[in-house]
Amino acid sequence: MKTLNSLTAIDIASLLAGANQSSSDDLNFEVPFPSGLHQGEPRSAAVLIPLLRKGNVWHVLLTRRTDTLPEHSGQVAFPGGRVESGDINPEDTALREAREEIGLKPTDVQVLGRLNDFVTITNYRVTPVVGVIPWPFSLHLEKREVSRVFTIPLEWLADPANREEQLRSLPPPYPPVTVIYFHPYDNEILWGASARFTVTLLKILSL
Repeated sequence: MKTLNSLTAIDIASLLAGANQSSSDDLNFEVPFPSGLHQGEPRSAAVLIPLLRKGNVWHVLLTRRTDTLPEHSGQVAFPGGRVESGDINPEDTALREAREEIGLKPTDVQVLGRLNDFVTITNYRVTPVVGVIPWPFSLHLEKREVSRVFTIPLEWLADPANREEQLRSLPPPYPPVTVIYFHPYDNEILWGASARFTVTLLKILSL
C-alpha cells in the first residue's frame, strides 16, 4: 500500500475518480443541520484545494481570510467563492477565485478532480476542486480578502491525533452541531467546512 507522500498526481486523480463513483458512508462528512436552519436553496460555490510538493512531501495550501469580510472573517479557508454568471463549471469558479485571491494562474494548476458537494452552515453548496500547483510560486494576495497564505503537510493532517470534534452552538431554538477542529499548526487552526473537505480528501487518498 502506498503512503501519502508516495502518491503521484495520477494516483490522486484515479482515487478521486473512484470516490466519485462510490456511495460509501465512509466518505460522508456532511453535517445533519437542524430542520429549518437554512432558508431557501443553497447558493452555489466552489473552492480549490491546492496540493503541492515540498521536496518529497505533499502539502496543502490554505489562506487566512481577513477580519473585515462579511462572511467567515478571520477563518482558515481554501481559495474560493460564489459561482458567477460567466463560470462554466465548478473548476472555472475555483480557478478564477484562486487567481483573484492569491494570484495563481489557472494555467499553472493541474486539476485532478472533485470531491462531492458539501452544504455549509451558511447555506452554500460548495464543490471542492483538487489540483496540483507549482511550488514555490509568486504570491499576489488580494489584501481585502486574504491576510496570509501557508501550507500544512498532508501526513500531519492525516494523523487523527491532530484533530477532534467539538459541538458548536447555534442560535435558539436549534441544537448544537458537530464541527471538526484541527489542532494549531503554524499558529493557524483549520476547522469547520474546510476541515470537512480536508478529512474527506484524506479518506479518499487512503482508500
